[in-house]
Amino acid sequence: MLRWGVLAPGRIADDWVRTVHAHTDQRVLAVASRDAERAAGFASRHGIPRWHEGYEALVADPEIDVVYVSPPHVHHVPLALLAISAGKHVLIEKPLATTEADVRRVAEAAREAGVFAMEAMWTRFLPQTTVLRRLLDDGALGRPVAAAADFGIAFGFDATSRAYDPAAAGGALLDLGIYPLWFTAFALGDASRVTARGSLTSTGVEEQAAVLTEHEGGLGAATASMIASTPNTAFVAGESGRVEIDGPFWSPGGFRMISAGGELRYADPSALRHRDGLAYQAATVAAHIAEGRTEAPEHPLERTARLLRTIDEARRQVGVVT
Repeated sequence: MLRWGVLAPGRIADDWVRTVHAHTDQRVLAVASRDAERAAGFASRHGIPRWHEGYEALVADPEIDVVYVSPPHVHHVPLALLAISAGKHVLIEKPLATTEADVRRVAEAAREAGVFAMEAMWTRFLPQTTVLRRLLDDGALGRPVAAAADFGIAFGFDATSRAYDPAAAGGALLDLGIYPLWFTAFALGDASRVTARGSLTSTGVEEQAAVLTEHEGGLGAATASMIASTPNTAFVAGESGRVEIDGPFWSPGGFRMISAGGELRYADPSALRHRDGLAYQAATVAAHIAEGRTEAPEHPLERTARLLRTIDEARRQVGVVT
């Protein structure tokens, strides 16, 4: 059991703390916000013993082992660096940063401090992802040659919201596209070439985008939309079979594998569904820290940096001005 602190509680942090307390032995001991009332309310809702107005007191607390960093995108890097400078391990909400360069800043700081750091790509730690990784590694599908995934939610246009604010790194690719782009790289390896098309909102962020990625021996297709709800499914196909993941592919669920030998069905044996699946990554982070690791082999910081490189290029091609 590790002792966690939460920096900048919001909607995702609510779900994260709820499921971590319900489904793991990890415990959150403190929360900090710039708004004292917000921090106190969050602590009360989740039975957290301490809250702080401002972030410095939490990262200085000797009883905190690891910090979950969960503010809006543009604040991830400064708060992660604050926690790292205080010698704390960090789990940083996705996207870890809004550019590849900033991912590398965090990675370098964590290496110098000798602390664990990881982007909270929770989908990587779900049971179906673990099983799929084994199938790919064992050659059950043959050589992977194609992968695709989509993530679309109709947000409803609101020029005042963070999702539509260019100064807050709004837009479909960083909010949603990071999942399908992560999946295609997970299935096929790092992208060597990126081709992106999309449309912009009146505020200048991408409302939807389609990204074709070229990989060694394969092609990936990822789509993201803030103006339409899509099936949120994914597949990877090899020369001798394919796996089709149920929607939403980014949360706990199942898949079917189709090959010459017939069709097999996998279903997550646990009762965890939707954002309850956030518990898996918290438990994995704790295990890695207990083992003395400073990165997660399943989702290392270099992979995060290369994923942001793809998103940087896709946003540039779509016409986003950063």
